[in-house]
Amino acid sequence: MAESLPVVLIPGLLCSARLYASQIPALWSTGPVMVAEHTRDDSMAGIARRILATAPPRFALVGLSMGGYISFELLRQAPQRVVRLALLDTAARPDTAEATAGRRTQMALASNGRFEEVIDALYPRLVHASRGEDDALRELNRQMGRETGVSGYLNQQAANIARPDSRPTLAAIRCPTLVLVGDADQLTPPDRAEEIANGVRGAKLLVVPRCGHLSTLEQPEAVTAALLRLLQD
Repeated sequence: MAESLPVVLIPGLLCSARLYASQIPALWSTGPVMVAEHTRDDSMAGIARRILATAPPRFALVGLSMGGYISFELLRQAPQRVVRLALLDTAARPDTAEATAGRRTQMALASNGRFEEVIDALYPRLVHASRGEDDALRELNRQMGRETGVSGYLNQQAANIARPDSRPTLAAIRCPTLVLVGDADQLTPPDRAEEIANGVRGAKLLVVPRCGHLSTLEQPEAVTAALLRLLQD
């Protein structure tokens, strides 16, 4: 096994530490685990600075969805501190005009007392079709949204809207990298993962069967095994 290496986990939009609940116990075998704070700043640069201020000097980095967007910013600010990288169900591209318009509509609803509606409306797009009626997973998704809160959500969406295009900086990533995606991910589909894997030298691409966007929750064993391979190789 490789030397002990701290792991920094970054959740996605409207997600809390519960996103990684199945992975954390196993990851502790490789080193201490930290779940990053990503609700208090409204820019990718600000979120990344806050994480770097409390993160270990050198660490493995895992980010899902928005957590991946933040990971790209961390790599721009402090590439020498990231020793290994896992990008889960994410994309390097910036928002399209359509995506930004959708985010602004959701922000308006959340600001006007309809936050729970925003959370529930997103759920079918987050999971594999077979999990659409999974009441326990739906409730877990609601719980993470409540833990994020309206103000945190508005900050996150502002950061997502203004995030830069990370495709030009993919070639600068030098650490061992895993790119993982659910085969039925609607929000950041497999072609987005392929784009990242093709841009990062030596990156390994893993497409997880029967899995949507919330891979750590939908197929926890497969994701945990992939992360351990990355950390222990």
